[in-house]
Amino acid sequence: MKNRSGHSSSSRDRRPLRRTSLLRSLFLCGIGLITGCVILLSQDHKLGLVTAQGVKQEQSIREFKLPSSPAQAPVYRPELASAIAVASTAESVSPLAQLAIEPNSEKKSESVEATNSNPPYELFFNRSPVIGNRFRLEGTYAEARLGFTRPRGWKVKSAKAVIRFQHSPDLLKDRSNLIVRINDTSVGSVPLNLKQAQIGEAVINVPMNLIQDFNEISVVAQQQNSPNCSNPKDKALWSEVLPDSKLVFNYQQQPIALDFGNYPFPFFDSLGLDETRLSYLLPAQVGEDWLTATSRFQTQMGRLADFRPLKTQLVKDVKSFEWNDRLVIIGTPQEQPVLKTLKLPFTIVNNQVLDGNKAALPEDVGVLMLATVKDGSVPALIVTGNSAAGVAKAVQFLIQPQNSKIGTGQAITVNDLTEAPSPNPREWSRYLPTRNAFNLSDLKGLDNKPFKDVTVRGSSAPPVQFNFRALPDDSFLRGSSMNLHYSYSAQINPRESTVEVRIDGVGVGSKKLSSDSGATNETLNVDLPQNLVKTNSIIDVAFKLTPKQASKCGQGIDEQLWGTVHADTSFNLKRENSVQLPDLQLMTTGFPFTAPQDLSKTAIVLPDAPSQSDVMTLIKFSERLGRLSQANTVKLDVYTAANLPEAIKKDRNLVGIGIRERFPLKEVFEPNQGFRLMGAFMRQSDQAQIQSLSDAGGVIKSIVSPWNRDRVLVALSGQADTGLKQVQDVISNDVWFYQLQKDTVLINASQQNSSSLDSNAYQLQFLQQSSQQRVEEIGLVAKTRRFLQDHWFLVPVGIIALSFLLYGIAQLYLKRVAG
Repeated sequence: MKNRSGHSSSSRDRRPLRRTSLLRSLFLCGIGLITGCVILLSQDHKLGLVTAQGVKQEQSIREFKLPSSPAQAPVYRPELASAIAVASTAESVSPLAQLAIEPNSEKKSESVEATNSNPPYELFFNRSPVIGNRFRLEGTYAEARLGFTRPRGWKVKSAKAVIRFQHSPDLLKDRSNLIVRINDTSVGSVPLNLKQAQIGEAVINVPMNLIQDFNEISVVAQQQNSPNCSNPKDKALWSEVLPDSKLVFNYQQQPIALDFGNYPFPFFDSLGLDETRLSYLLPAQVGEDWLTATSRFQTQMGRLADFRPLKTQLVKDVKSFEWNDRLVIIGTPQEQPVLKTLKLPFTIVNNQVLDGNKAALPEDVGVLMLATVKDGSVPALIVTGNSAAGVAKAVQFLIQPQNSKIGTGQAITVNDLTEAPSPNPREWSRYLPTRNAFNLSDLKGLDNKPFKDVTVRGSSAPPVQFNFRALPDDSFLRGSSMNLHYSYSAQINPRESTVEVRIDGVGVGSKKLSSDSGATNETLNVDLPQNLVKTNSIIDVAFKLTPKQASKCGQGIDEQLWGTVHADTSFNLKRENSVQLPDLQLMTTGFPFTAPQDLSKTAIVLPDAPSQSDVMTLIKFSERLGRLSQANTVKLDVYTAANLPEAIKKDRNLVGIGIRERFPLKEVFEPNQGFRLMGAFMRQSDQAQIQSLSDAGGVIKSIVSPWNRDRVLVALSGQADTGLKQVQDVISNDVWFYQLQKDTVLINASQQNSSSLDSNAYQLQFLQQSSQQRVEEIGLVAKTRRFLQDHWFLVPVGIIALSFLLYGIAQLYLKRVAG
C-alpha cells in the first residue's frame, strides 16, 4: 500500500532507523577520535617527559657537581737559589732584562735574615747585547741606558749599583763626573778624578721605592778637559764603564698561591731573569694524542717566550728536579698513573676523574689542575681528562689566549670550547700587511707595538726606526714608494739640516729642511728599491738638525731642536706572491710551515715507536715554530708513520723526525733527492759515496713534497741519536738557526763534548742538491715577465727569430703583389 507520495509505508518506517544508525556511527567515530587523541596526547606527554628527562640528564652532565674546594690553594714555595743552580742559568738569560744574573759568591753571607732568603743576585752589565765588552761614553755629555726587570714573587730588601770605570787622563777632575740614575731619578755620582790607568769603583745604594716591574739604569758622563772651552768632538773626552759592573739585589722569594687567574705564571714569568725551565712527564706509552697535545702546548710556550731562553726536558718521575724547574703533566690518568698519587682537587679512581658526586666526568670534558711536588718547591700543571678528546680540549683552552684569560681558581673543567678560526695564510702580524696601500700606523716599532707619532730631539738625535719586514713570499717590483710625513722645529740652520730615509742602513732618499721657522706635515716621497726590502728589514728616518745659532765654546745649542715622524706616513707597494722552494733560509722566518700562522697546514711525523730523542726533537722544533708565529690558536698535528693519512700527505707541509734507520718518510733519502743517508754509516751526494767509521752528525734536509708540488718536506735526521741532539741544538740556538740556507745542512761537532752554549760548538755545511721550483699566484702577464727575467738569454734569440719570420712574411707578400 502506497501513500500519496508514492512511497510504501515500510520505507517510511525504516527512515528513523537509518538516522539512528548514522547518529550511532558518528557517535562511535567521535568516541574513537577522542580516545585516539587522548592516547596520542598521553603518548606525547610521555615523550615530552622522556625528552625533558634527557635534557635534564644532558644538563646534569654539563653542569655536574664540582668537588668541594680545599681549604687553601696549593702554595708554591721556591727553593733557595744555590750558587750552582743560579750559575747554570746565568749562561742564557732573558734579553728582555738585558742584564745577566749570577750569584755573588763572595758575599753570600751578606744580609740574609731568614731561611727563605736567597743569596744576593748580581746582574752583570756584560750580559747585555748592547754592552758586550765595551761600554764607552764620549763627548762633553754622554748617556747610556740599560733595562732590567723585577721578577714576580721577589720582595727586594736592598739593592745597589756597583759601577767600575776608567777614564781619559785629560779630564779635569773638578769639572768631570759620572752620574747614575734609576728610572730617571739620580741615585748618586762620583768624580772622574782617577790617575792614569787606574780603575775606580763606585757603590751606590738604590732606594727601594724606585724599583718597579720594568726598570732602567742610566749612566751619564759629564766630561771637560779645558777650563774655558771643551770641544765635544775631542777624542780625549772619554770614559768607559767596565763590563763587569753590576746591580746587586738582596731579595726574599715570596710563597705563591697557585691560581689560573695568574696563568701562565709561575710556569712562565715575563719579568723573570732566569731562563724558564719546563719538565714534561713522559706517559706510560707515547702515542699520537700525547705528542700532538704536548707539541701544541710547547708551541704556545715558544710564543710566550719569544726571544727569552726556554729550557725543556723530559722526565720519567716526579722525584728528581733542579732549582727553578716547572712540571707539566699531560695525559689521561691511564697514561699518567702518577696523578692518583698527587693531592688534587678532583678524585681519581680506576683511572677516571670523578666529579663531586663520585661519577666519572664525560670523556669530552677537559680538566686543568694546579698542584705542587717535591714538598711544594716545584709547581705542577696537570692537563688531563677521561679521554684523549678531553685532554685535547684542555690543552686547546690554554693555547687560545682569548679563552685562557677567563681562567681562575686551582682547577678548571673545560666543558665547551670553540676553536679560533684559521687566519689568512699571508696575515702575519709582525710583517707587512697583505694590502699594498697602508699607513705607518699599521706597522710596529722595534718594541712590537703599533707605531705612533715619534719625536726625537737634539743635533745628535737618534733615528726613528720601525720594522719593515716583507712576507717570505713577497717579490717586489719597480714602483713601490713611501710618502713620509714629518714635522720639525724652528731655529734650525736650513743650509745644514736634512731628513733622510734608510733601509737597513742604505740611504734611499733625503730632503733639505728649508725653513728656519719650522714646518708641519711636510712630505717626502721616496722610491723603495725592489731588491732592498727583506724579511728582516728596518727603516730609519734620520733627522740631521743643526742649530741656527752659532755654537758656543765648540758646543752647539740644540735643546730646542726636534723632528717628528707622523704615523699617517703612507706606503704604496708593487709586489707579487712568488717564492722558490725548497729553501731552508725561508725556514728561518717559519715559511712555509707558519703559513697560516696557526700552523694548520703543517704536520710532524715521527717513527711508530718514538724514542726520547725523537720526542725532544719534536719539542724543540715546535718551540721554534712558536717563536716564529703569532696567532690565537695552534692547530699543529703530529702523526706516527703508520697512521699518516694520505689526505694529510697531499695537503700539508711535512716535517719528518727520526734517525735514518727508523725515519718515517723514506722519500727524503731516495736516490733522486740528492744527499742520502744510507746503511752502514754510508753517505751519498751526486756520484760520490763514502762510508765512515762512525757518523754522529745531524742532517737537516728539505725537498719539494712528492705528493704536492706546492708543499715541502723537511727531514730532521742523522745516523744516531747524537745526530738528533745536534739538530736540536741548531734549531734552538739562534746563532746557528739563522745561518740555515740552501736545501741541505750537514752538522758536525767541532770537538767532543762541546757545549750547546758555545757558538763555535758546531760547523755547518750547506748543500744545494735539487733544483728549485717556483710557487706563485700571479697572472699570465706576470708569469710571462717572470719567465723572461729567469730566461733572459732567450730574449735576443727570440728577437732574431722574430725578425727572420717577419722578413719572410714580408718577402712572400711582396712576391704576391708583384705577381
